[in-house]
Amino acid sequence: MEPKFYRGWHLAKSDMEYKATEFEWALIRFYESFSRFVQTTGMITIAADVDIKYQEHVILHVIRMQDRPKNSATIARLMNRDDIPNIQYSLRKLESVGLIEKLKDKNSKTYSYKASELGVKLTDEYYKVREEILIKRLEEIADVAEKFDRGARFMSLLTGIYEEAARDSATITPQTDEPPPKPKSSRKSA
Repeated sequence: MEPKFYRGWHLAKSDMEYKATEFEWALIRFYESFSRFVQTTGMITIAADVDIKYQEHVILHVIRMQDRPKNSATIARLMNRDDIPNIQYSLRKLESVGLIEKLKDKNSKTYSYKASELGVKLTDEYYKVREEILIKRLEEIADVAEKFDRGARFMSLLTGIYEEAARDSATITPQTDEPPPKPKSSRKSA
């Protein structure tokens, strides 16, 4: 594509930059669609008096994964998050509405969490609704399983590259047009 057609992206001055920017833009839109799907589908399966947000839904499914209790650090690692206080807030919320149970880890001061009976029932209901309204649509796409497999591997590869780039960017000193401050003299004037 010619640069004049790059949708005016300030981030794209070459074909590669354009394609990366378009991918990132698509990823942002996909994330929003996915979170909206999770939230609305979750509302179908959860009683009206339970108010949990997208992140709590995802955390509940991560806890349910492999039907093994998980602590907040494991949940953070599985989700590629580093905001453990926010995860702990979500865990308290899930526990307060009865979707998870807190278990004290053996020989430790930490806790793990497992889906409660209600949490299992609701995640099973979510599965049924998801299968009916999403999976059946996805199956209409030619070679969808192979596309998901390739896409998941590609996203995992990109996750590592973006993580490394984020670490590198954390070491960059912001540039300003202002001159650096002059050191203060420790000598007192007479």
